[in-house]
Amino acid sequence: MRKISTISIIGSGGMAAAIGSLAAKAGHTVEVMSRDAAKARALADQVGGGATAAGFGAAPTGDMVILAVPYSAVLDVVKQYGEALAGKLLIDITNPIKSDFTGFLTPEDSFGAQEIAKAAPADAVIVKAFNTQNACVLAAGPVEGRPLDVFIAGDDAQAKARVSAFIESVGLRPMDTGKLPMARTLEHACMLWLGLMIHSVKHGNFSIGVSLRG
Repeated sequence: MRKISTISIIGSGGMAAAIGSLAAKAGHTVEVMSRDAAKARALADQVGGGATAAGFGAAPTGDMVILAVPYSAVLDVVKQYGEALAGKLLIDITNPIKSDFTGFLTPEDSFGAQEIAKAAPADAVIVKAFNTQNACVLAAGPVEGRPLDVFIAGDDAQAKARVSAFIESVGLRPMDTGKLPMARTLEHACMLWLGLMIHSVKHGNFSIGVSLRG
């Protein structure tokens, strides 16, 4: 039997809306948290399914906490929540890419998910996921019955299994890429997506996925 989870989403932008709506539609309980209380309430109403808005910085009630804020803000957000994130499974969907797309905001010897892990409580568990998906494509759902691929990376096998189960429950296909250092590659995959959008595809209505032959 599929496990219903409580999902806390920190953020109120397009990805928060897309993931929150998919989660609510699948029967999960959704909690929205944002610095802007009005935006949190509006998103909870938009998501539906009994979704609620909670005060920013309060301890999330969710089994999983989705970090749906820009990378430029996420480290401050994680530090502000502090021990309220202790023991939580944090899903990092961020991309530490410069606004002009010329490189990354992280130190050369690090990557976004690792910087989040440094800022989070020691017993929080980080899983990278959803960072290669466009919010509009995610919200639109499968094309011709083929689920979108969500690449994940993390060091904790049990945590990845929980995230994978959540991904499957909302009609997507989880693709495990390995340990947390693979998050660096996934962040580069977002840069690849941006390069394709700018130079080849010329729009954002596409996704990067795996085509299994035979």
